[in-house]
Amino acid sequence: MSKDLTSKNLASNMPKSNLAAWLSHIEQLHPKAIAMGLERVQQVIQRLALTPNFKVITVAGTNGKGSTCAMLEEIYKQAGYQVGCYTSPHLLRYNERVRVNGDEVSDKDLCVAFTAVEQARLGLNNDGDEIALTYFEVGTLAAIWHFAQAGIDIAVLEIGLGGRLDAVNAFDPDCAVVTSVDIDHQEFLGNTRESIGAEKAGVYRPAVDAICGDLDPPATLIAYAHKIGADFKCIKHEFDCEATASGWNYLVNQKVRYSLPLPALEGGYQLMNASCAVTAVESLQLILPVSSQAIANAMRVVKLAGRFQTVSKSPWLILDVAHNPHAADALAKNLKALREQSKNIAGAKPGKTIAVFAMLADKDIKGVVDAVKNEIDFWYVAGIDHSRSSAVDTLVSMVLDVVPQAKIKRFDSASNACKQACIDIEVCIDRNENDKIVVFGSFFTVSNVMQYLSHNADTHF
Repeated sequence: MSKDLTSKNLASNMPKSNLAAWLSHIEQLHPKAIAMGLERVQQVIQRLALTPNFKVITVAGTNGKGSTCAMLEEIYKQAGYQVGCYTSPHLLRYNERVRVNGDEVSDKDLCVAFTAVEQARLGLNNDGDEIALTYFEVGTLAAIWHFAQAGIDIAVLEIGLGGRLDAVNAFDPDCAVVTSVDIDHQEFLGNTRESIGAEKAGVYRPAVDAICGDLDPPATLIAYAHKIGADFKCIKHEFDCEATASGWNYLVNQKVRYSLPLPALEGGYQLMNASCAVTAVESLQLILPVSSQAIANAMRVVKLAGRFQTVSKSPWLILDVAHNPHAADALAKNLKALREQSKNIAGAKPGKTIAVFAMLADKDIKGVVDAVKNEIDFWYVAGIDHSRSSAVDTLVSMVLDVVPQAKIKRFDSASNACKQACIDIEVCIDRNENDKIVVFGSFFTVSNVMQYLSHNADTHF
């Protein structure tokens, strides 16, 4: 069969205008869910003639990427710019990954973008060979292609995994941020902070601001930034943050540059993410000026689902996508802070905390359990409807290895675990207003509960 005929057949099989069909299609384009490397992506970029006509801020890091991206997106929106934001993964809808001015891109526009990428991938426009791309690679190219069509001023791009070989890194940034470096995705990035730091440092570019929000950055990350001549700026050195009675101060070279309200995102660690975001904005001030008022407004209103997100206070229902020890430690600190707050209220009791817990098998399960063990009273362990899910019995065994006397119940899904936790709190004899349910362990864990909530608006959560 001739290539022309094959291409026509392939083109006729494109899903056209059905987003669900497109997502199913792109899941099957590559034999691996993750295939590190930029060569294939760069070939398709060339076919698309896709050179961003907007400024780019790239955000990498083990944790804190999503929060930093959300703050940057909101700051530029408040400043009046047309801002695109590309993040992953999503919790409820794929559209969450691609936003313009805070609004999710429509199914129709995503399908148009996927069509453009697919035509280039198949070589229909230049008689080239078919190139295999992963789900994430197609999604990245489609997002950038859409941003180019939308005429935005700036794009905030979240690295999916690592940095150096991630599809997002095929596009040169005007500023690059590494929020934190810790152990995760060892099968792709290595087993030490030094090896992982080297991978994340790959987002830095010569003579471009290279921001680091890690309090103890790996030597490999610092060395790479200096080797390529990046303008390296690290928290506690070139910039910093400090809490105040009414908010926080952003500091440059230990001097207060801005006094700002606390970010609407909960957790003390959000000040470090916020300071990274403000440093990135400062690095582009001569190109895209932003007022201190726009930054302050953004701090007050920024939102991000699943990051210590309080859904209800009767009982408390908290959603957190923490899925590695570093993130779990931050979750534990937030839970401890809530407990301490309740102690300061006359006559109040700290209450009990039920964990709705499910994780993927390839994560450091024991490390996560160890990080939060002192803040959890009951463990409602569940499975995840995913090929990489840890079996419930395995999770239970690991919880007991870390907390031998743990009180545990088993469930087939996080949503069922959460429903039962709510019932158990309602009927508990010693119930008080500070009882909490915290859902964590994976994006999939939080997504399962969010899906239940979205389809049951009359739920008593």
